[in-house]
Amino acid sequence: MRRIHAFEFNDLRWFPESFRNYGTNFLQFVSNAFDIYKCVMPVLEKGIRSSGNNTIVDIASGGGGGLIKISECLKKNVPHLQIILSDYYPNIQAFKKTKAKSPDVFEYVEGSVNATDVPLNLRGFRTQFLSFHHFRPKDAKAILQNAIDNNQPIGVFEAQQRNFKDFILTLLSPISVLLFTPFIRPLSFKLIIFTYLIPVLPLITLWDGVVSVLRTYTVSELKQMISEVSDSASFNWEICVAKGSPNDILFLLGIPCENNVSQ
Repeated sequence: MRRIHAFEFNDLRWFPESFRNYGTNFLQFVSNAFDIYKCVMPVLEKGIRSSGNNTIVDIASGGGGGLIKISECLKKNVPHLQIILSDYYPNIQAFKKTKAKSPDVFEYVEGSVNATDVPLNLRGFRTQFLSFHHFRPKDAKAILQNAIDNNQPIGVFEAQQRNFKDFILTLLSPISVLLFTPFIRPLSFKLIIFTYLIPVLPLITLWDGVVSVLRTYTVSELKQMISEVSDSASFNWEICVAKGSPNDILFLLGIPCENNVSQ
């Protein structure tokens, strides 16, 4: 299946903020409810240990993704864990809600953070959950290059792959919207109207889900990216698919050589 970089509504500047926030809140709800990243906990622990400060700097956080569930699992083995949320279009309401769940773990950046040029004061294990596919190859490589240039470990995690199985499963996403919307907070009368009376949100979620599958990079494409960035040999790289339930996770892990932790 050829990669197609079509648009996603949540990437558009003019897209209504309330709809954008619903999209990130929906992904956060699903990620936490189904604990979709549990199969990559050892990968995350390895990346955190390599940072030297027990800090995750999450890039393109959306609404916080599955980080609430992730933090609950990580705190068992990572003392004094801190997770900093950031985004180019920060969903501050969702960030505050996530921080309220675990105020000793979560912090957030209120201003816009560019994934290709992360501020130098944000130091730690950089992560991207369900967001790397939003970037065209040039910008995706710039994200990796920025991590290398700043000697910061990086982990990319995608909950879908570019294959026919995930393409077909994504076609069922409108049903998930109809089922889960009543449990997603905050819930407004406007969202109810555009979910059940005028089904705009189910159709937007369907479109963005299908496009996400078509945009997702393969293992071979990620390896090609690594070969094209400068000083990639200064990092140790791991790129593969972790088998899990309810879904597999495609991941890329890059750790500076001097900080490499043996498995």
